[in-house]
Amino acid sequence: MITKLLVANRGEIACRVLRTARRMGLHTIAVYSDADRQALHVELADEAWRLGPPSAAESYLNQAALLEIAGACGADAVHPGYGFLSENAGFAQGCADTGLVFVGPPPAAIAAMGDKAAAKALMAAAGVPLVPGYHGEDQSHARLKREAEACGYPLLLKAVAGGGGKGMRIVHEPGEFDDALAAARREARAAFGNDAMLLERYLPKARHVEVQVFCDAHGSGLYLSERDCSVQRRHQKILEEAPAPGLTSATRTAMGEAAVRAAQAIDYRGAGTVEFLYTEDGHFYFMEMNTRLQVEHPVTEFITGLDLVEWQLRVAAGEPLPLTQEHIKLQGHAVEARIYAEDAEHGFLPAAGVLHTLHEPVISSQVRLDTGVRQGDEVGIYYDPLIAKLIVHAHSREAALAELARALAQYRIGGVKTNIGFLRRLCRHPAFQACELHTRFIEQHQHSLFQASALAAGEVLALAALAYTLHPPPGSDSPFAASSGWRLNQPAAYRLRLEYSGEVYDLTLTATDTGWHVPVKEQQHTLEGELTDERLQVNLNGRRLALHVARHDAFVWLFYQGERFDLRRIDAEAGTPPHQAAGGLTAPMPGLVGELKVAEGDDVREGQTLLVLEAMKMEHPIRAPMAGRVAEIHFRAGDQVSEGDELLRLEAPDG
Repeated sequence: MITKLLVANRGEIACRVLRTARRMGLHTIAVYSDADRQALHVELADEAWRLGPPSAAESYLNQAALLEIAGACGADAVHPGYGFLSENAGFAQGCADTGLVFVGPPPAAIAAMGDKAAAKALMAAAGVPLVPGYHGEDQSHARLKREAEACGYPLLLKAVAGGGGKGMRIVHEPGEFDDALAAARREARAAFGNDAMLLERYLPKARHVEVQVFCDAHGSGLYLSERDCSVQRRHQKILEEAPAPGLTSATRTAMGEAAVRAAQAIDYRGAGTVEFLYTEDGHFYFMEMNTRLQVEHPVTEFITGLDLVEWQLRVAAGEPLPLTQEHIKLQGHAVEARIYAEDAEHGFLPAAGVLHTLHEPVISSQVRLDTGVRQGDEVGIYYDPLIAKLIVHAHSREAALAELARALAQYRIGGVKTNIGFLRRLCRHPAFQACELHTRFIEQHQHSLFQASALAAGEVLALAALAYTLHPPPGSDSPFAASSGWRLNQPAAYRLRLEYSGEVYDLTLTATDTGWHVPVKEQQHTLEGELTDERLQVNLNGRRLALHVARHDAFVWLFYQGERFDLRRIDAEAGTPPHQAAGGLTAPMPGLVGELKVAEGDDVREGQTLLVLEAMKMEHPIRAPMAGRVAEIHFRAGDQVSEGDELLRLEAPDG
């Protein structure tokens, strides 16, 4: 019997597990790194213990420290969440060796599926269809290259010990193979300590469909419908839904039964997910099995009405599955959107910063939010940049997508870049609404997904200027305190300097009989409106708009139709910020310099990788924007950099 549960994780999944555990009457224990000492999951637990420094290797991946804390606090069981040690067979065995219940499958089952090459051999024996490829032990460069030619292009390189899109590369033609293999090995070695690779034929129009399975210690196993997770960036899911649209009942049954066979072939226990590639002709192929709870499990909970964490805890305690297959009933449709701190418009680069503004959607029986942050919390560089998961449920897919778009429009975050605006465009995209799904969806529809915003630059600047005028910064609300505002016997004028999209604008608002007048880029804008709390209602050039405004220090954020517009006020005395000199290369995000590929004095070609930046568990190559010579390098491998830091400087070959 489990009475005292340690949650060996952080963020939204730790909060999610803690809430169910407390509802079940369990005493809960959280763990935290120095970076998380004020985190929400620490506050939710009955007690919390320090693990170590911020880096994951010294905290959430420190098996010895976790087991020591579990023993010291008298825990009965450990829930690993997902990520970190959730699929580490050694940690599961360590729990068993110290008398702890590991809320997950047996170590042997984790090991069987953790080696993706061995797993495919097991699945073939169990009669589960496989994607053509190479899964052998010979990992020499020559053998892999021969197998790639035999498999054919395009193909997919995947880390044998991988997951979450790390250690994975698409190779479109033979000339790309060597560089792609080196990069995939490097990333896999850093993430998993294992750089072994497998090859698979890449199916560009395939869908990613996965089946939620559950098994107990009494020989029973079942499947809880399937989820479509096809919409991905960097091989990581960002939008998931259940049930998968467009599947026949026969396909659903065949896929579910194959998933249960896969789980029972390795004597599985608890929650697991069997992932398939589903092709246009109706065939499906085994990809891998995740031996843990999935990030997207809430969509399954919505359509089944079940609490999968409760099932995990009951099965781990030795209880049989609460239901049999025929008792699983599905209701409606659910969609989950992952809210990430990232810059979707610039290659989905991870972002970091403080959540100065956080306004969440209204929660209801149809809208759920799984999060681990509060306003004022910081999204740092040490962990995955997931902020929250927004999950909606409705009677149909069409209604669920409409509900998701509405909830995303309510979500307002300021202080760190997010993908909220992109997600709203995505769920409203005609092709997505028409179920034209596949794993290259974002790539195929890139142009329309990143189309022009709802407001032109001049409109954004005029609206921000009006917001400042209606609610000036503290200490400047008196016309006599402004250096260029109120004038005796003259129309009131308000001058300010704003930075928007890398450009600086000097703006002057002049009062009219009914509102304000402001020229921007030789275009005249007329405005009238009022700002109540954070809601700005305005008539802009005869167009009625309602938007929200948030400010912190010199920054102002405008929120309109799910989009966010970022501006910064510049003091007149400060002057215009200097532009970066041509040839300088800056860090697009905070992170660590993982590898320097060039030295000062080297001649480089356009597009050549100069260094590799490591941030939030991913590698990001920094490439030369032009041919030239490396004039200066400002950081060494292992150095930490901030967003905007100049990494190195190029100069033209002629100087």
